[in-house]
Amino acid sequence: MLTTLVTALMPASAAAPAVEEDHALVRACLGGDMAAFEALYRRHLPRVHGVISRLVGGHAARAEELTQDAFVRAWQAMGSYRFESAFGTWLYRLAANTALMDLRARRNDPRMDADDERLESIGRPDSAGHATALAMDLDRAVATLPPRARAVLVLYDVEGWTHEEIAGELEMAVGTSKAQLHRARGLLRARLGEHA
Repeated sequence: MLTTLVTALMPASAAAPAVEEDHALVRACLGGDMAAFEALYRRHLPRVHGVISRLVGGHAARAEELTQDAFVRAWQAMGSYRFESAFGTWLYRLAANTALMDLRARRNDPRMDADDERLESIGRPDSAGHATALAMDLDRAVATLPPRARAVLVLYDVEGWTHEEIAGELEMAVGTSKAQLHRARGLLRARLGEHA
């Protein structure tokens, strides 16, 4: 059931735009055509924003800022695109890397530890003696995960990265990536009331 729920994270419009159309737009961009870049932006914005938003845990302002950063980086790095894969694949990887660089930069931020502490209190009786409500949608549940566990879950289950790729990007051992994925799935099951 968790796999079905994670699949639900993907937007309905996740079908990749026609590769040939994207390639034509990229070629126009390489010639300086801003209208072509705007077309690529509009075409890929929902998925780029979605992956970044999930990686940063639903922090709307930060996700918006990082989405814009990802597109600026895409414009600047357009010359490095080699037409060997779909443009969307290249762009989504760049977007994920943009969010991951932000997560790495914030790794020593004390508020990141607060996420883990807040996580531990979910599901415990609150001050009124009632269990914290766990009836939240999947995106909200994913947003409550600790940053590294959330990143591994999104990259592995949603974006299809391998543990080796994740380990390289997040500067962790492959075994740590696997452990974080296991942890994230377990925490999601608990939040969503699924008992395996």
